[in-house]
Amino acid sequence: MTRAPATRELRAEPVGSLSVWQGAALYVGAVLGTGVIALPALACRAAGPASLLAWLGLVLLSVPLAATFAALGARYPDGGGVSTYVRHAFGARAAAVVGWCFYFAVPAGAPAAGTFAGAYVATALGGGRRTVLGTAAVLLILVAVANGFGLRVSGRAQLALAVLLVTLLLTAVVTALPHARLRNLHPFAPHGWSAIGSAAMLLVWSFAGWEAITHLAADFRRPARDLPRATAMAVTVVGVLYLAVAATGVLVLGPADGTSDAPLAELLALGVGGTVHVPAAAAALLLTLGTMNAYFAGAARLGAALGRDGALPAWLDRGGGVGEVPRRSLAVVTGLSGLALAATAVTGVGPQPLVLLTTGSFVTVYALGTAAALRLLPRGGLPHRCAFLALVAVAALLVMTGWYLLWPLVITASALGYLRRRQRRDPGRGVITS
Repeated sequence: MTRAPATRELRAEPVGSLSVWQGAALYVGAVLGTGVIALPALACRAAGPASLLAWLGLVLLSVPLAATFAALGARYPDGGGVSTYVRHAFGARAAAVVGWCFYFAVPAGAPAAGTFAGAYVATALGGGRRTVLGTAAVLLILVAVANGFGLRVSGRAQLALAVLLVTLLLTAVVTALPHARLRNLHPFAPHGWSAIGSAAMLLVWSFAGWEAITHLAADFRRPARDLPRATAMAVTVVGVLYLAVAATGVLVLGPADGTSDAPLAELLALGVGGTVHVPAAAAALLLTLGTMNAYFAGAARLGAALGRDGALPAWLDRGGGVGEVPRRSLAVVTGLSGLALAATAVTGVGPQPLVLLTTGSFVTVYALGTAAALRLLPRGGLPHRCAFLALVAVAALLVMTGWYLLWPLVITASALGYLRRRQRRDPGRGVITS
């Protein structure tokens, strides 16, 4: 049953452990992540140099989108994240759908992220596909163990990773820029202007993450103050680095940017010189660890919240309180990611379909999350205006998603089916609606 927007805000006491800097590092890791090591090449193949317009458009979209989720997280700091906001705006069933879309998108996307890094490792060490899959498996284990020790350990590690990866990316850009050539921008749109939309859908993967840290909002020391600050820092860092790496790749590598599976390694080779496969592989591993770390932390916290609210089995709720570690939910995310990686190994599916399936789920989450923001945030304020702009842009992304929207539709049907069976089995339990 749809509810009116709640007027009471869920304000947690400042007992969390995350600082502004750690939160910004988690954001940078969640958003910057694997997109910068693989997707410049995929986007260039799709649209040529015109893919830079897709990068620019998504950077601009990030500003209102990140501001919207930061405002929601500051007002409603809860492990459910977007699911909590949608529950207050549209009711428990819509919240369950959003929660399922995010929770089950992470295991689908993890194998793709791991194989992106694995390709760099295989280039450096050899071993082909076996190395790629082995690297992905090791990354899953490392991230699960790190999060198993809790956010204090994980947050500090993320801050160190963020500093290292930003340094590596700046080194690649600054040293390669002297090799830039304007002639590499021609032809600008070899596949037509419509190809920019195809490139944008691939690049949504690169910008997914502005919603991920909202699941950790209650773990900030002072969510209302710290979360918006961390968001502003992360938007600036991510936007500058993405545009710098993408533009440098096109201007320096030209058509080769669309044929190389390791554009970051190519930039380092030109700028620094010598054999750079090993440092490039190290950079890829750092970026992937940052992304997977942030998403596993957010998904584990979300699973516990969904168990608490009755949208998933109640035994997942254990460890979901502020300062606790939701190890059961983390184990589920890790197990499903392992199964997805095994399926990838058996079927030989490449990363691009997995990327598009995952981004289809995230765009669905964004659509419902920004719509909820329009009901929950104070009208006339800057956050409310940002929510409107973000919703319009996300609606355009939904249109471009095409057939890959079938995956979130399947998840939606599964979530509603689970709730229906649960209500029949235990009519008095249901899902929490307040």
